[in-house]
Amino acid sequence: MKGAKNNGKRAKFRPPAHFAGRRAAGTACLIGAAGLILVLLVFFTEFVGRDPAGQKEAPVAAVPEEQEEGAQAELPEAYFQPGAEDAAEEEESPGLIRGEIAPGDTAGALLQQWLSPAAISAVVEAAKGVWPLSRIRAGRPYAVTLDQGDLVRFEYEADDNNRLVIVREIEGSAIRWKASLEKIEYDIRLVRVQGSIDSSLFENMTLLGESPALAMRLADIFAWEINFIRDLQPGDSFRLLVEKRYRDGEFKGYGAIPVAEFVNKKKKFEAFRFKDSFGNNAFFTAAGESLKRAFLKAPLAFTRISSRFSTARLHPILDIVRAHPAVDYAAPTGTPVKAIGGGLVTFRGVGRGAGNYVVLKHAGGYESMYMHLSGFARSLKQGGRVRQGEVIGFVGSTGYATGPHLDFRMKKNGRFLNPEKVLSPRDEAVPKAKLAAFAVERDRMRDLLDGRDSLDEYAAAQGQGGAAQ
Repeated sequence: MKGAKNNGKRAKFRPPAHFAGRRAAGTACLIGAAGLILVLLVFFTEFVGRDPAGQKEAPVAAVPEEQEEGAQAELPEAYFQPGAEDAAEEEESPGLIRGEIAPGDTAGALLQQWLSPAAISAVVEAAKGVWPLSRIRAGRPYAVTLDQGDLVRFEYEADDNNRLVIVREIEGSAIRWKASLEKIEYDIRLVRVQGSIDSSLFENMTLLGESPALAMRLADIFAWEINFIRDLQPGDSFRLLVEKRYRDGEFKGYGAIPVAEFVNKKKKFEAFRFKDSFGNNAFFTAAGESLKRAFLKAPLAFTRISSRFSTARLHPILDIVRAHPAVDYAAPTGTPVKAIGGGLVTFRGVGRGAGNYVVLKHAGGYESMYMHLSGFARSLKQGGRVRQGEVIGFVGSTGYATGPHLDFRMKKNGRFLNPEKVLSPRDEAVPKAKLAAFAVERDRMRDLLDGRDSLDEYAAAQGQGGAAQ
């Protein structure tokens, strides 16, 4: 409210007598009785409606300062701003605490604010068979619910799809903790993303306003068909449908990619998501053949080949001509290196010229070698097994290397092969009994990708608010 308070009574203004009288008398002499009426009108307009400073008087509140019992208080204007109601609701729930796991935090360090060591031990034990709390990591959200200062519920987002929930239950005089894994609910919106290649898939996807993570996802789908280091060229193009996941209107990442298309060197590759014979989601060609092969086209993505397979190459350090039975991939130090196929780790260690390197043994007499690594993946153990696409190490320049790169080699039955020319068999195709269902789903996805059907129909079929897949 503008202006001084006046206890609800309008302040009367009395103009200086000499000024008002002089003006009124002068005017009366000129215009007579009619002029006097005009003067009175001017007087009320000029003086009664203004304060001594000449400013219009602010309206006075109709409600007295001391509000009657039971009357509703006028809310401040800020309350009606976006988010104000949510803030008010949060203030009404002081027992709810939200946060993110801090670097270096453990479950014990976090929970000791509200629980005794014995209670923490009981919570950890309850979670062990569901999702071990030893696996919590920095940056993941959590929520704590308190009742009169006592912790009664703990939630932790184990991954993008699942939430670990631990609740306190009281049975008589005993307290026990119960853990469960719940699906995280999302609003799913299917969107079409398409573009062409000017420089790299990574850069062009970013120019479309999408996350680099989507470029990685697309490259992973076609990793057995296209070498994204060697094969891409200007004019290549891509199209895909991807689920975007939202919670409370905020984008939370990408979900499933039901269909994707990539045109490389004027050849079109298609990928359709469908269940394989084990009930797992996989990608298949339009004919129902698996896109997955025994070996990836390359052990890392988004870099360049600095040296190719050769029987006679001048060594950049030793300055002698000798065979180079490898492909060198130049990449920044720390770039993840993936196993091209599932296999046994037969060596993990250091060599004089190779630096840190790994050797994997695959089925069919194949071996793959990864040299000059800056380090190894923590989970990598000599004698252990790795899955195709699993990160085994990181690009470096250890050993005889002039700069950060990966020296990648392959053998079959002890003989070196040119990794760029290795052909590998496909994985299992769509089971014959499911080919008809696959064809229906394939055609439906094509119609959505080409715009013949509305993307809203997909959302309706999937069901909004469902858990991420």
